[in-house]
Amino acid sequence: HVQLVESGGGAVQAGGSLRLSCAASEYTVSTYTMGWFRQAPGKQREGVAAVSQDGRSNYADFVVGRFTLSKDVPKNIFYLEMNDLKPEDSAMYYCAAAAGYVPASEVLRLVPYGYWGQGTQVTVS
Repeated sequence: HVQLVESGGGAVQAGGSLRLSCAASEYTVSTYTMGWFRQAPGKQREGVAAVSQDGRSNYADFVVGRFTLSKDVPKNIFYLEMNDLKPEDSAMYYCAAAAGYVPASEVLRLVPYGYWGQGTQVTVS
C-alpha cells in the first residue's frame, strides 16, 4: 500500500518561496509516476507538475520557470520547489503517485493517479 505525506506548506508573501516535500512509501519515488496537484476553494483540482517513470518532468504552463521538481530516491522524498509565488498559487497542494506507464500527455491529469496524500496548504498574500 502506497502512503504519501506532504509537508512544507505555509503562508508567504508574493515573490516568496516554499519547498514542498512528499514522503512516500519505500520504492514509490523510484518506480511510480509522481505528481503535484493543487486545489483552490471553489475550483477543480489541477495538475501542477509531474515526473514520469522515465524521469521526464512536465510542468503546467502557469508554473513554468517558477516551480521545479526533484526527488531524493534513497529517502523516498519527492519535492516541489516553488519560487516567485503569486497570490493565485494559493491552494491545497497534493502529492500523488501513479503505478504503471503514464503517457506524457496524461501526467498532469488526475485520472492516472491512484494514490494521494492529505495535502499541505499554501497561502500567498
